[in-house]
Amino acid sequence: MFEWLVIPAAYLLGSVSSGIIVCKLMGFDDPREHGSQNPGATNVMRVGGKKAAGITLFSDLLKGLLAVWLAKIGSDSNSIVMFSALAVFLGNLFPVFFNFKGGKGVATGCGVLLGLSWGLGFVVVLTWITVFKVSKVSSLSALIAGCLTPIYAWFIVTEPEYIFIATVISLLSLWRHKANIMRLVQGTEA
Repeated sequence: MFEWLVIPAAYLLGSVSSGIIVCKLMGFDDPREHGSQNPGATNVMRVGGKKAAGITLFSDLLKGLLAVWLAKIGSDSNSIVMFSALAVFLGNLFPVFFNFKGGKGVATGCGVLLGLSWGLGFVVVLTWITVFKVSKVSSLSALIAGCLTPIYAWFIVTEPEYIFIATVISLLSLWRHKANIMRLVQGTEA
């Protein structure tokens, strides 16, 4: 019974919107009122600069990693870990504490992947960094890393549940980027 409590705890942890809290503590506007109207690190950088964005990025990544680690410590079940990973990710996308208006899940998803498999998380983060160095477009970096995540998972991860959840997280993140995809196609993405 106790191990199943990890899943709602993971959702609540995911619902702690780092970007909104960081901007409030640092005296900046709510990032949901500017730019992409998203509390993720990229939009926080538009509102509050690199330091605020870095703290947001680290905090969002850490909550994904922490939720998976806690699930692994609290349970021997890959299913519990899988559902906890999904819960923290959904909490980031749809935070109960912030009217269900959350981020796109890139940093939290990377934290989840690092928690599931250091190798998988490292390759996904490296892909994001490489694409960003070349393109200077955060959303394109997230989209390419997201598209490659299920392929990487297939080759790196041995647990079927982890491959499945990496694929689901990838698809949800891509869905959250649908407006970015349209702007990329139209050539208007910043």
